[in-house]
Amino acid sequence: MIKILLTALLISLFSSEIYAESPQIIPISHFSSTGIKNWQHKIFEGETDYEIVKLDNKQVLSASSQGTASGLIKEQKIDLTKTPYLNWSWRIENRLPKLNEQSKSGDDYAARIYVVISGGIFFWKTYALNYVWSSNSETGNIWPNAYAGKHTMMIAVRSSQDPIKTWLTEKRNVASDLKKIYGKEFHSIDGIAIMTDTDNSMGNVTSYYGEIYFSKN
Repeated sequence: MIKILLTALLISLFSSEIYAESPQIIPISHFSSTGIKNWQHKIFEGETDYEIVKLDNKQVLSASSQGTASGLIKEQKIDLTKTPYLNWSWRIENRLPKLNEQSKSGDDYAARIYVVISGGIFFWKTYALNYVWSSNSETGNIWPNAYAGKHTMMIAVRSSQDPIKTWLTEKRNVASDLKKIYGKEFHSIDGIAIMTDTDNSMGNVTSYYGEIYFSKN
């Protein structure tokens, strides 16, 4: 299954919508109120089970994969000059085995969040970052996606050294990450995707995602 298709689908779905609730905080998800009705579910190899559940007294997104790969895609343009920080929380209930994540056979993750810059019809100008919970790479490691190459880069935000069954909160300066990895300025992104997938390793994993938003600082 060629996961580069997820990037292609994001490109085809992007719009210019920008949330205007606050100049300093731009919500991406509303799991606690509207669930996933504003997200599009795209199936690639079987269907990861995404649903809203109550965990630790809050409404969160549950993702369970049993040898499957599907993702949730949100069309939303974010101005990184105003709100460069991506914020989210996540937890995994169990680990995948140590995979060679730089190979196609090991391109599986218990949890990941994509940000994508669309090149439109100029596909060679499309870039993506994958913030992943790695099974094998150390936190901070960066590598090209096994399917898409250097235009889709993977960043290990969490690793096998981090605890399971525990909520962890993340904050990433997307503008800074893009500049560091690609060596040039990007002023906006065009969409977000969530994906828990195990189709290559045929593993079983359950993960949870809390609210996702961009912030000024």
